[in-house]
Amino acid sequence: MTQTVELPLWAFVLILLFAAVTFASHFLFPSVRWFFRRRLERAVARLNQRLERPIEPFKLARRYDMIQRLIYDPQVAQAVSDHARERGIPENVAFEEARRYAREIVPSFSAFTYFAFAIRAARLLSNTIYRVHLGSYDETLLKAIDKDATVVFVMNHRSNMDYVLVTYLVARRSALSYAVGEWARVWPLSLLIRGMGAYFIRRKSQNELYRKVLAAYVRLATRAGVTQAMFPEGGLSLTGAMAPPKHGLLKYIIDGSEGAGKEVVFVPVALNYDRVLEDKILTDAARTGARKFRARIGLVLIRMLRQLWLRVTGRYQRAGQAAVSFGRPLALSEVPPEEGRDRSRVLSAELMRRIGEVVPVLPVPMVSYLLLQRGALSEGALVHALAEVVGRMPQAEIHMPPHSYEFAVQSALMQMRRRGLIRVSGGLIHPERSQLDLLRFYANSIAHLVPVALSAPPDVDYSASAKGNSASAGS
Repeated sequence: MTQTVELPLWAFVLILLFAAVTFASHFLFPSVRWFFRRRLERAVARLNQRLERPIEPFKLARRYDMIQRLIYDPQVAQAVSDHARERGIPENVAFEEARRYAREIVPSFSAFTYFAFAIRAARLLSNTIYRVHLGSYDETLLKAIDKDATVVFVMNHRSNMDYVLVTYLVARRSALSYAVGEWARVWPLSLLIRGMGAYFIRRKSQNELYRKVLAAYVRLATRAGVTQAMFPEGGLSLTGAMAPPKHGLLKYIIDGSEGAGKEVVFVPVALNYDRVLEDKILTDAARTGARKFRARIGLVLIRMLRQLWLRVTGRYQRAGQAAVSFGRPLALSEVPPEEGRDRSRVLSAELMRRIGEVVPVLPVPMVSYLLLQRGALSEGALVHALAEVVGRMPQAEIHMPPHSYEFAVQSALMQMRRRGLIRVSGGLIHPERSQLDLLRFYANSIAHLVPVALSAPPDVDYSASAKGNSASAGS
């Protein structure tokens, strides 16, 4: 035992390295984790005092623990057994598949990432790109929601900026847990989104085991009172109009509320933009029917650097207005089950109706609508037509100065001329024929709010309309 043992230097260094790692993992790391965990808990406790809806312990649970809880859920366990039997594979193989789905779905929420970085980045980005307006916002109704209720913000989906805008505008209320699609599963964006508490979903997956794991996560989050945000349309609108709702997530939320003794309150949120950053991609997808968008980080970085250069050189211009309005909250208990009707379908139809009621009316969508309906107009005629239409929409969320429609029209025309959506000829403003898809895209966002008597015919002969306006102007 006292004899000297000779070792090569590399073996001695390797032994020391293994010893250091073992000591750190058994003694040092747990203490360090405990120290930072205590500091984090105190910081979250102070943060919860400022938030209207405190961060639930469910969101703060360790990701590993949440994955374990999910894969050992009784319904998931039964789904694993059924999946193994149907596919003719061992149960341990099906179990590992369920574990992979759980890792894909479960977020890794970080209060520091969300409140110290994401909120500030969302505020900076929103106000850099747009002039942000907050529309209908009944503080009394929102504050009257039971503190123990699970709140779900339900939104129309116009742009990927929707996430950024709503995160920024509800920052003082709570931390939102988003359901995000495959577009966000690209590194390093995925790390940031997970840290913000979002969970990834495969919108078109027909795999029953995957659906059971996702349903179990949504059910647990709903019962834990996690404040959520979702898009019933299931994806970005390709036409600009609100798309028919999907019912999957709503059904999971309804199922999660049953037997939990906790009310679920849905808050409708409507968004609209003078410019949707992805508008050309979306209209191209609508034309080709290929609804598959690739997240090209290189292209995004190039565009960001270009915008930064424009700011440095003093040539940067904002993309017009972006507006968010909140509708009337709807408690799940107000939508009782109806015999012969799927409750999720009844709920989604009512939520989409309430969202549609408060869609913000902005200058570019309104001018696009008027030009598509009436053809070429002079600037004065556009102002008159705008005032006429707005006057017949007393309940709509109008985001234009009531006594300065001239300014609204001028700002819209400046944006549209810069993008080549219109052309000016003989004192008249014409819709650019090569850009009709984009004009319809913006007009469709508010078309459902315009009185029926003013609705445009299905197909408009723009050249004939332009000639008619020229003749009337000449006479």
